[in-house]
Amino acid sequence: MAKETKFNIDTNKMMEAGAHLGHQISKLHPKMKDYIFGVRNTIHIIDLEKTAVQLEKVLEFIKELIKKGGILLLIETKPPLRDLVKEIADDCGIPYVNERWLGGTFTNFKIILERIKWFRELERRKKEGELEKYTKKERVQFDKELKNLEIKFGGIKNLEKIPEAVFICDVKRNILAIKEAKTKGVKVIAIADTNVDPNLADYPICANDGAVSSVRYILEKVKKVILDSKTEPPPLKEGAKVKKSAKSSLPVKTQSAKPKLKT
Repeated sequence: MAKETKFNIDTNKMMEAGAHLGHQISKLHPKMKDYIFGVRNTIHIIDLEKTAVQLEKVLEFIKELIKKGGILLLIETKPPLRDLVKEIADDCGIPYVNERWLGGTFTNFKIILERIKWFRELERRKKEGELEKYTKKERVQFDKELKNLEIKFGGIKNLEKIPEAVFICDVKRNILAIKEAKTKGVKVIAIADTNVDPNLADYPICANDGAVSSVRYILEKVKKVILDSKTEPPPLKEGAKVKKSAKSSLPVKTQSAKPKLKT
C-alpha cells in the first residue's frame, strides 16, 4: 500500500504516471545514483519514495511563498509540455515561459521590463481602437509586432519584478534560465531526470521529465497548493496586534434614568 503524505502524494499514482522511468543507464549523471531504485531493460528506475519526500518539501516551500505574496515563475519550453505549462499557470494565475527563454530575462530585467510595458501599451492601443488611425500597411506591421511580443512575453506580461522562485520542468533544456536564476538569487525548483545533476536546483524533484503524465502529476500538486494558499488569510507579521472590531471598541451603554417630562 502506498504511503500518503501531508499533500496526498501517492507513489502508486506517480508510478502509473510513469514518473519512475528514467533514461538509459549509459546517460546516468553520477549525482543521481542515490535516487536510483534499480534497472529495468537498460532503463534506470527512480526511487519514488525519495521523490515523494522531495515533492513534499517543494510543496511546503511553494505554500509559504504564495502565502507571503511571492511570485513563482513556471518554465518549460519543450513542445510536448508547452500547453500543459500554460494551462497550469493560467489556472493558478502565475507567470510562465513556454517558448524560448530570452537571455537576460533576469540578468537584464530592466530592459526586458521596458519591452513588456511596450507590449501592454500596444495591446491597449489596439483594444481601444487607437491603431485605426494608421494606414492598413502600418496596422499589419503592428499586428505582426503584437504577435511576436505575445510569443516572447505573453506569459510574463504582468510581471513587474524578478520572481522569488522558478519551477523548471526540464533542467537540460532550460539550463540558461537556471544560471540566470542563480545569478539573481532566485530559488530554483526543478524536475530532475536521471541524466542531470539534481544539485543544480535548490529544490530538486527526481522524476521523469519527458512524459506529459509524469509532469502533469507533479504540476497538479503544485496547482492545488497554490490555489489553496491564495484562499488562506495572510500570516500576521511578527509583533502585529489583532485589531479590535468596531463593535467591540464601542463603549458599553448603561441604563440611565428616564428623563423627566416638562410640565
